[in-house]
Amino acid sequence: MRTENLSFIRRYVLEGGIIVYPTDTLYALGASVYNKDAVGKVFEIKRRPFSNPLPVAVSSKEEIEEIAFVNDLAKVIINAFLPGPLTIILKKKNIPDIVTAGLSNVALRIPNNKKAIQLLSRTGPLTATSANIHGMNVPESIEEIEKQLKMEIIAIDDGTLEGKPSTIVDLTKRKPRILREGAISEEKIMDVVEGG
Repeated sequence: MRTENLSFIRRYVLEGGIIVYPTDTLYALGASVYNKDAVGKVFEIKRRPFSNPLPVAVSSKEEIEEIAFVNDLAKVIINAFLPGPLTIILKKKNIPDIVTAGLSNVALRIPNNKKAIQLLSRTGPLTATSANIHGMNVPESIEEIEKQLKMEIIAIDDGTLEGKPSTIVDLTKRKPRILREGAISEEKIMDVVEGG
């Protein structure tokens, strides 16, 4: 079911529902990070090992500070690139272990997508893992997602999304470490770090 009704979606998510929503790169499977059962369903739908942490999407820089410890390096990177196609890894504060696979870090992003921000500002932090079966290609449309997952989904449709995956950078140490180069190049990140 496709819907733009954010009041309905907010209620559905807060009651433990799973949705598909657009980001600035790809479609994501969203569950409230504070609902352990819902997060568990995301792992099951994706057939993703519970040992693989899930990224988290938030609507604002302030929300990042509620979830994670933001060091000086992170502040520079956040101000330069977020909202945008960058996932940052920081030391977590209060996020359930099921989201982070029991690790002390959390992967966070603020998608540069109007529909995503409107959604996240109402629901709070959501899981932001790609809407596909673990290890399979990432679908670009809601129709393709439903075919691959073999289930009907509640979705916010934003057309075809063919973005590169987000770049993932670990900011838990004194120097940034690129774990996956995606939409933002390592060179751009290092330019900001060295200039900041």
